[in-house]
Amino acid sequence: MVELFPVWSLLPFSFLVLGIAILPLLFPHLWERGSAQLGFVVLCAAPVVGYCQALERTAPLQHALHGYLSFVLTIGALYVVASGVLLLGDIEATPRNNVIFLLLGSLLASLIGTTGASMLLLRPLLRTNQQRQHREHLVPLFILTVANAGGMLTPLGDPPLLMGYLQGVPFFWTLSLLPYWVWYVGGICGFAYWVERKAYAREAAPDLARDRAEVQPLALRGVHNLLLLALLVGAVTLRSGLRELALLVLALGSYFSTSRALHEQNNFSLAPIREVAVLFAGLFVCLVPIEVNLAAAAPQLPLREPWQLFWSAGALSAVLDNAPTYAAFLALSRGLSHAEPELVAGVAPLLLTAVSVGSVVMGATTYIGNGPNLMVRAIAERSGFTMPSFARYAVFALLVLLPLHLGTTLALLR
Repeated sequence: MVELFPVWSLLPFSFLVLGIAILPLLFPHLWERGSAQLGFVVLCAAPVVGYCQALERTAPLQHALHGYLSFVLTIGALYVVASGVLLLGDIEATPRNNVIFLLLGSLLASLIGTTGASMLLLRPLLRTNQQRQHREHLVPLFILTVANAGGMLTPLGDPPLLMGYLQGVPFFWTLSLLPYWVWYVGGICGFAYWVERKAYAREAAPDLARDRAEVQPLALRGVHNLLLLALLVGAVTLRSGLRELALLVLALGSYFSTSRALHEQNNFSLAPIREVAVLFAGLFVCLVPIEVNLAAAAPQLPLREPWQLFWSAGALSAVLDNAPTYAAFLALSRGLSHAEPELVAGVAPLLLTAVSVGSVVMGATTYIGNGPNLMVRAIAERSGFTMPSFARYAVFALLVLLPLHLGTTLALLR
């Protein structure tokens, strides 16, 4: 029988996640300092580390740190290499073209990650629509598709699925989520086209004429990084140890082979990935007691059906970061799956589907549900686009996604 962690050891994870959500809003300038983030993470993680060392329970901690290293190197390599690709130009801001941006970004999100796809396509979308006045819906819809739902098809697409891959979910298993990808991306893009046609009809003729007059052909810079991205996809499938080395080599190769001018045009900085590395170190450590206890307590919890896990994992992903939420519910699902005949990484396939889809798509519900959400919002605001408040965005996202969530619920009732 697995020895449970004490109840108090579960609290550091809650403090850490709430701090990540609230402190940037309360103390934005202080939180921007790397030393403040590091100090907060150390404060939260120290009790768990101390307990594991005092009782010589270091095995789960070592396992978590190994997963953390793979996670950060994968996310970091994707971020660095994708930031070496720059898409320039300004096409006509028609409803068709804007929906194509969303579809293309959703496809790329599963190949180069939601962060990489967002960084590649957001600025061209903003430039394309800078002459329009009725455009307030575009970036929120971009967040729903490109920054979230589009990353559902591979472990590279979204951090929750990457965590699943690092914990034993086969790399290509996520392709089984294709019907859900089509359901969500198709549904959101269909809604986007309907809204866009109405908004486009309200635009003043001089603004549309200026939009057509200022068209510039699309141009791609940093093409060699596309090859590095393809190699990166292959590197992720390598065995542990060799995988991490290959990811590091590809990231360094991209960083030193990309011109400083291109990085400056892309507003590239290592600060975002440093923040991810610091915060996720704390998350991986503080998750250790929760994962162990959830797996042991799973049979006694009232969460048993796939649709219940879909809504539970999704609801928490909306208000917390979806990557640690996924990890916690993956542990819970393993505890529920012992009697099942066919398992994927120790989890019944339908339960794994429910947790995966819920964590990915409901991470789009708020700005803090997924890492790229806040990044996209900040870039849009710096470019002169008015973004909805936290509450208004959440209401908008919920209204768009709720019919799709209900359809998913029915599919999981089988």
